[in-house]
Amino acid sequence: MINSDAQINENSMEGYLHDCRLKIGESIREIREKKGYNQEQLAGIMKVSRTTISKIESGKFNCSIDYLSKFSWFLGFEFEIYERKNIK
Repeated sequence: MINSDAQINENSMEGYLHDCRLKIGESIREIREKKGYNQEQLAGIMKVSRTTISKIESGKFNCSIDYLSKFSWFLGFEFEIYERKNIK
């Protein structure tokens, strides 16, 4: 079975999205821990479930800009957008 270019690009995109979710989740976890919160405490402050925090930190949840903004507000960090250098 031969993969079409669309299938290959889709697989690459899925992998990229997964990697992005993992990086974002790891960063949020590190900041949360530095601030001295456990998942339950942060969930209470943000008015979300602890399970949601866990899924975001583990990259299992597609985190919206609203969630990122909440994390930024409650954990006191800013996020920036960088241009990837290898875009064709």
